[in-house]
Amino acid sequence: MKAVHHNTTAKSTPETPPNGSSFLETAIVGSWSKVAPFWPLKNLIAVNPIAGFEGLSFEEGLRQAHAYFQQKDLPEGMGHVNRESIKWLQAFCDGGQSTFHMPHRHLGFLKSILSLVQFDNKIHGNDPQKIQWLKNLPQKPEMVIAKALFDLDIHPDEQEQFLSLLLTTLPGWAAYVQYRTHWADAEDTANPHAITQKAYLAFRVVLTRLIWPEAKGLITWHRNALQKTDIKNIYHNITARESSYQARLLTQVIGAKEPEKSSQPKAQMVFCIDVRSEPFRRALEAQGDYETYGFAGFFGVPVAMKNAVTGEGHASCPVLLQPAQTVIEHANCSDRTCRKSYMRLQRIQKLYQSAKYTFAAPFSLVEVVGLGSGVWMGLRSLLPHIATKIQSRLKKVFATTYNLTPNISTIPFEQQIAYGASVLKTIGLTKNFAPLVIFCGHGSTTRNNAYATALDCGACGGHRGAPNARILAAILNDEDVRKALVKQGVSVPQATLFVAAEHNTTTDEVEVYGTGIGEKKTKQIQDLNQDLQKARDKNTLWRSHEMGMGLSKVHPRKVTALRAQDWAEVRPEWGLARNASFVVAPRSLTKNINLEGRSFLHSYEWETDQDGASLALILTAPMVVAQWINAQYLFSTLDNVAFGGGSKITKNITGKIGVMQGNASDLMHGLPLQSVFQSDTKAYHHPVRLTVIVRAPTALVDPIITQHTILQKLFGNEWVHLMCYEPKKKQIFNLQKNLTWRPLP
Repeated sequence: MKAVHHNTTAKSTPETPPNGSSFLETAIVGSWSKVAPFWPLKNLIAVNPIAGFEGLSFEEGLRQAHAYFQQKDLPEGMGHVNRESIKWLQAFCDGGQSTFHMPHRHLGFLKSILSLVQFDNKIHGNDPQKIQWLKNLPQKPEMVIAKALFDLDIHPDEQEQFLSLLLTTLPGWAAYVQYRTHWADAEDTANPHAITQKAYLAFRVVLTRLIWPEAKGLITWHRNALQKTDIKNIYHNITARESSYQARLLTQVIGAKEPEKSSQPKAQMVFCIDVRSEPFRRALEAQGDYETYGFAGFFGVPVAMKNAVTGEGHASCPVLLQPAQTVIEHANCSDRTCRKSYMRLQRIQKLYQSAKYTFAAPFSLVEVVGLGSGVWMGLRSLLPHIATKIQSRLKKVFATTYNLTPNISTIPFEQQIAYGASVLKTIGLTKNFAPLVIFCGHGSTTRNNAYATALDCGACGGHRGAPNARILAAILNDEDVRKALVKQGVSVPQATLFVAAEHNTTTDEVEVYGTGIGEKKTKQIQDLNQDLQKARDKNTLWRSHEMGMGLSKVHPRKVTALRAQDWAEVRPEWGLARNASFVVAPRSLTKNINLEGRSFLHSYEWETDQDGASLALILTAPMVVAQWINAQYLFSTLDNVAFGGGSKITKNITGKIGVMQGNASDLMHGLPLQSVFQSDTKAYHHPVRLTVIVRAPTALVDPIITQHTILQKLFGNEWVHLMCYEPKKKQIFNLQKNLTWRPLP
């Protein structure tokens, strides 16, 4: 994307609106290119909030973003337009929070609003001419945009700039529309309440035409803001932190002694590359003869999951990929029996919600359930661990998600072989298998937390990682799959068992799903569980220190468990805060290094990847996702109002889709203050760009960069730093802006 240049020469004014012209179409597309998507609360995915400027250098991107997104004082007219926009957006985009729904939503976003807005005197002020103008609007959104732009005297050369400003002066809602248009899963795209980019722009420009006829001045306002923008100090501070961090990291990498390999470890555990796995892996390796590996948490199985009991489903893979198959999970009881229990629970919940949100019923509801609710609130506030135990037991009565088993028959046999071979070859686990190989997904447990899914697995689409782990374990336990893998150079011993597990990143508890597997393996899993508990104690001690908790009288395990159960806790965990690097290498390179929970660790053996296919996949999928995470944390720390979520204390959930500050702010599209700050003024996260270290020859990396535009953009424009550790030369090479390598001293 090119930088925006403003033409200050006088322009002629068109006499008729350019209805549906290709010029306007280009302007519409260009305006949306500056807006990054943002996912709803049900599956929050990290994203770079200024991804629309990645076609520029990082420094220029910072400057442009400041002018577009970080202006604290909007023109008064634009503020009025925004307030009225938010009111209608809340009503239309509601995802089930309100009891009474906006009429005519089935008509779609623009038609439903235009059918009602003529009755809103805050928009047209009861002006007969404005009301008639509304009634005479054409049906197609692009024609509506053309007419409104004409009336606002926006010249064709200025249309893209003006439309961009209508989006970037209310960026949170625009980001949600961007998600609904291009990134929404099947559940959202089937939503009858459709909203499109053109319809949203038409809505914004219509309100602007009615409320602020002088809106053409917005272009001059932005031009002045861009001229005044100075980000030199911000850029300098970021680069200074990066230099300091990289110097320490590279010194550790070069000076690290590779550990001796065991003849056969007790167990091998494959964790997600998530930075929270790194310290836990070190803690587990310290307990005995264990080998750990890193792979993106969907474990190379891009599928959609569906619960046979509830009927609910979701894509369980990175959002950059499309699910290849749908896998149905069955509970430990018959689907019919479990479904009856589930439907019973749903009816109770719906009855309670209906009584709670209607006008008159809450008064009688208080009389009926008030005492019980009071007791429950007391337990939840004063004794959260007891409340959690009660809640867990009740859930088991209505069990629909416990002891789930995936039916992998929907995955073609050849595809099962490909999934298994790809993961094992990429991480270098093709021989010397342990008796137990555990695929350990991850998720989090928190209470009263609107941002809960932001702590789950991003590689699983903002969901927990256990389902993918169960699928891959089932595939690799299949005898026919193992026989086929032999032809691909992967020989799995008959005595090796693949098992699924899940790491709770809030409590550091690891649940191993290993029932009904024989007496010998049961004993091995029991021994593993004991060591996992020791690793948990070791890691929670470090994590509790990072959270600033006093530990003289309280066991660290209890501290982290309490944070997961306390519904008043604003910092249940630090999530991926302080993430800074992405290391693509065998574990031997980093095993003796304390990376302080700041590194994504992806296992990789370049010696078995001569064509670079595995490395290309790592750099174009997991690494890109890591960059999104890194950028989200960076910008949420840099400006928590413009790019973050603001304080959890003052937030309000709107429509079950997102968060506002107060009762009518923009839709906040980033991490809350408490996720990146220790206090209101002291940051915990260090805002730096992602540093990627690949253990492989530069000659293997070069063709991959040449073949992928996204890598040329991220590396060439310095949104990501790339370094290669040449294994034969034992030297670090740094990729320059011109995509050539420079050896580091």
